[in-house]
Order: sequence, then C-alpha cells, then structure tokens
Amino acid sequence: MYIDFLAFFSNGLLSLSWWQTVLAVLVLTHVTIITVTVYLHRCQAHRALDLHPVVAHFFRFWLWMTTGMRTGSWAAVHRKHHARCETDEDPHSPQTRGIWKVLLGGAELYRIEARNEETLRKFAYGTPNDWIERNLYAKYPNLGVSLLIVIDVALFGIVGMSVWAVQMIWIPFWAGGVVNGIGHFRGYRNFGTPDASTNVMPIGILIGGEELHNNHHAYATSARMSNKWYEFDIGWMYIRTLSALGLANIRKVAPKPRLVKGKKELDDDSLQAVLRNRNEVMARYARVAERDYRQELVRVEHIGRREKALLMQSVRICYREEQQGLDITRQLRLKEIHDRNPKLRTYIELRAALAAIWERSNATREQLLLQLQDWCNRAEQSGISAIEEFSLRLRRYA
Repeated sequence: MYIDFLAFFSNGLLSLSWWQTVLAVLVLTHVTIITVTVYLHRCQAHRALDLHPVVAHFFRFWLWMTTGMRTGSWAAVHRKHHARCETDEDPHSPQTRGIWKVLLGGAELYRIEARNEETLRKFAYGTPNDWIERNLYAKYPNLGVSLLIVIDVALFGIVGMSVWAVQMIWIPFWAGGVVNGIGHFRGYRNFGTPDASTNVMPIGILIGGEELHNNHHAYATSARMSNKWYEFDIGWMYIRTLSALGLANIRKVAPKPRLVKGKKELDDDSLQAVLRNRNEVMARYARVAERDYRQELVRVEHIGRREKALLMQSVRICYREEQQGLDITRQLRLKEIHDRNPKLRTYIELRAALAAIWERSNATREQLLLQLQDWCNRAEQSGISAIEEFSLRLRRYA
C-alpha cells in the first residue's frame, strides 16, 4: 500500500516520461495563449469576432483555472492601453515606465491597474457579468488556480508542482512582459502608428500571433494580426478553423487595397478607399521615400559618412515615425541639412500633407477629396519620379 502511494505520488495518474511531460506542458500553455489572444484580446477587448457561447465559456473557465484573470478586468486594462498609449496613463508602456519594469513586472502592473475602479467603470463595458461571473469567477478568483495545482499533482505526480508553476508564469511573462514590453520597444514596423508598437517577429506561434503587435495597433479591431505574406498568425488559423465549424463569426479584418487598372480620376470611391487604407498608404509612402532617398545618398559624393548616417536616421524618423528621436544637437544639425536639401524637404512636407488629410475630422467629404486631389497634383509636379508613381498608384484606389 505504501509503495503504491509512493509510486502514485511520484508518477501521477498519467505516469509520463520526461519528454511527454514537457510536451504536455507546451500543449497546456499553448491552449492558455490561444485563450488569451482569441477570446480575451480579439473577441472581448476589440470585438473583432463573436464566439459560440459554448466556446466562449470554455475559454472563460480555462482562464479562471490557469490564470485567475477576469474577462472584464483584462479587457478594461487593455482598452485603456490603446486609449492612453505611450502616455503616463498607459498601464504598461516601456516608453514611460522603462523596459525592465514592464518586461519583468508586467503582471504586477496589470494587477495594479485591474484594481483601479475608474478604469473598470470606463473600459470594462460589454464583458460578461452573468451569474457565474459574479458568484464564481469574480468572487473566487484564486479558487481555480488552487484547484489546478491539485489536478496537476494528481496527473503528473510531484513534478505537477513544476507544471503548475510554469502555467502560472507563462502568461505574465509572455503576454504581460514580452508583448507589452518588447512589443513597444524593439522589433520591426510595418505601419507608422503614433505609438511605439513593433512586430517582435514575423512568425506568431509562441505567443499566438501577438508577436505582430505593430500590425495590431495599426488595425486594432482586426481579427487577423498578420499583414504581410511572410507573416504567420497562428491565432488567426484557429479563428478560421472555428469559423469553418460554425463556432465563430469574424466581424472585421484589416482592409486590403483594391486597385483598378487604368483608373486616373480621383473620385469619392478613391477617397473612401484611401481613408480606409490610410495605414497601408502611409506605410507604402514611407517605403517608397526611404528607398528612393537611400539610393540617392549612395550617389552623393560631397556628403561625409557621418552626415549620411545622420541623414538616414532622419529619414527613418520622419518617414516611419520612430519614437526614438534625436538629441537637441542632432535635431539642430538635421534642420540645417533639411534647409539645404530640397528633395528631402519635399519628401517630408508631402508626407505631412498626406497625413493631415485624415487628421481633419471636421472636414466634409468634398473638402477631403479636394485636399487629396491637391496632394496628388503637388506630388506629380514635384519632379521626383518615385513620388509621381506613388501618386498615380493612389489614383487607382477603389
């Protein structure tokens, strides 16, 4: 009897080998990641899709068991992050709080903000508040994770305590630390969003597609986070699978521009298409301008190496709206360079004029169309072939 109990305590009900235990942990934590990205983030916080009630409640139960997080609290904190991004009111911005504070203490920052009654009152609207939420999930948030450690020990034996520990730190580290920290500090940017969001990596498997954080900030209500052909969002794969099974309804995805061959006249359809695809428009302008100006810098001989490097840094900041700016000395030096460089000044002025079109929220459609027509005329008369071609492509939007 004693030997049987010792064997059970050592191996658990499953009696798995070490590699089977590792595989089980990866599967369990992956389910938690998918629950956070599909249910909490895309479905609840941004309403990018609707889930079948059975699927949605499974996700709620899984979160209660594996994280102790409430749907309303998480959605409220995340919505506030978008509404106050990179300001002192942002719950977890590395730009204001420091990268190490967010990377290592992201979970604590979340807990602090989740206790803010004003945040919950203002941003938790539309999240579940039914009987089971009020009387179980919200009332006993620690009961689920306490039950989980009992289940883990029963299934895996004494090593189940380690399994439980990994499950407990998985979301705080990857979602609370890496996505909120690295995702606003280092990486590549497809879109010049006004925040510091970055895509951590193009293959979104480990964190369920949340790696594509700049794409998400550009199109926050999109159910799909991948945008380029080389990007992969495994969360989107699961959403498509649920949709095919009739268990999910996709409400919105990031728009893709439709171009009409031979179209040259800017009309109301052109305006609406440009406004709807403004993130793609600005990103394309950035790539066109940066590539063309980089090629020109290579040909220029009278500019020194340091000045060329400074110019390219200026180009990246001006075109891609990088948050990491320059010190005062370099800003003054750049102003001198801009003043005596008409082509660079033209690039920057046209970019500002293009961005200003959708910043004029009080303008009528007729006024916006006239502004877009005026911009295209200026671009096509600039004498810069790359900008002329960009403007002609813009006319084809429909």
